[in-house]
Amino acid sequence: YRLGGASPETGFDCSGFVQHVFQRSCRLELPRTAQEQYGVGTEVGREELQRGDLVFFRRGRARWHVGIYTGSGQFIHAPNRRDRVHIS
Repeated sequence: YRLGGASPETGFDCSGFVQHVFQRSCRLELPRTAQEQYGVGTEVGREELQRGDLVFFRRGRARWHVGIYTGSGQFIHAPNRRDRVHIS
């Protein structure tokens, strides 16, 4: 994990990881921050999630977190500076 990180060489923060995956796998350019990423796309309910959908959390007033839904109630994300990218 690296705050502001957006590459496998230097590390990722949550939105940098999502941006990297979507650019590499789908050739889709996403905004850089989780809050900006939240502003694009269409909101769906938890029961409507499909693999590849982005899952967002607000942590306090100004902090956001994002991961990629992998199915079966799980998502892959870069959680925090004490951890690595993993499925939760």
